[in-house]
Amino acid sequence: MSERDAAPAAVAGQDQRNLLLRIAAAVVLAPLAIGAAYAGGWFWAALAAIGAIGLFVEWLAVTSAVRRRPAAVAGVVALVLAAPFLAVGNLPGAVVVLALGLLAVAFRAAAPRRWALAGFIYAAAAELASVLVRLDRVKGLPALILVLLVVWATDIGGYFAGRAIGGPKLWPRVSPKKTWSGAIGGFVASLVVAIAFSASDLGQTLPLMILAAMLSIAAQFGDLFESAVKRRFGVKDSSHIIPGHGGVMDRLDGFVAAIVLAAIFGVLRGGVDGVGRALMVW
Repeated sequence: MSERDAAPAAVAGQDQRNLLLRIAAAVVLAPLAIGAAYAGGWFWAALAAIGAIGLFVEWLAVTSAVRRRPAAVAGVVALVLAAPFLAVGNLPGAVVVLALGLLAVAFRAAAPRRWALAGFIYAAAAELASVLVRLDRVKGLPALILVLLVVWATDIGGYFAGRAIGGPKLWPRVSPKKTWSGAIGGFVASLVVAIAFSASDLGQTLPLMILAAMLSIAAQFGDLFESAVKRRFGVKDSSHIIPGHGGVMDRLDGFVAAIVLAAIFGVLRGGVDGVGRALMVW
């Protein structure tokens, strides 16, 4: 085999190993997420807090804002302390704790503070929104599972459609590998999830498809946003903690955007206590 032929073969082999690692990680992480979502309460609040801490710490590392360790400690402590309030549905208490955490990060962060503050807001919004969607005892679980499955379907559909079809790049300056075919493939996969939920009598077809479409687009923008932040600082992966995926930011970028949008949409339609119902019943 010539050197010219060896290079594509090496790339193909690396891609296959990457795919196997992604599948193995998903086999472990997906049941964990679904199990915690099903349990709700303390279990889901704890997982949301762990995810938020990972997001915050990796954001600081990516943006080089971790030079002042007290800022990282202050943010992590606030995210941890907010979890018990969220677990028992005390949203005002959680908001107060997170607001105080934001002030502590601002006070402890090295100048310029904007990246450290943005990272804490990003992580805190993810933690708060994740629990807010799940709080509704009747519709919270299906609403949260819908968000999770739409994000996963968008990711999986985009991955395979992009590899199989290829074509024009979506935004090459920010994410050189993402294609329009992948974006469309992920979008179509999210609609399949909505149709499956409707077929299971978990909601009406058209509203669920509209919601899934919104969440899928948000997830893809979230992915591009994280890629833009990493490119701004010359970083490829936020970390290497998850085999085949990179870091927590790499794995949760689409979920953060989708869950925050779902929470905002649910609050606007049904108030703080009716987010799950507002998402599932139109």
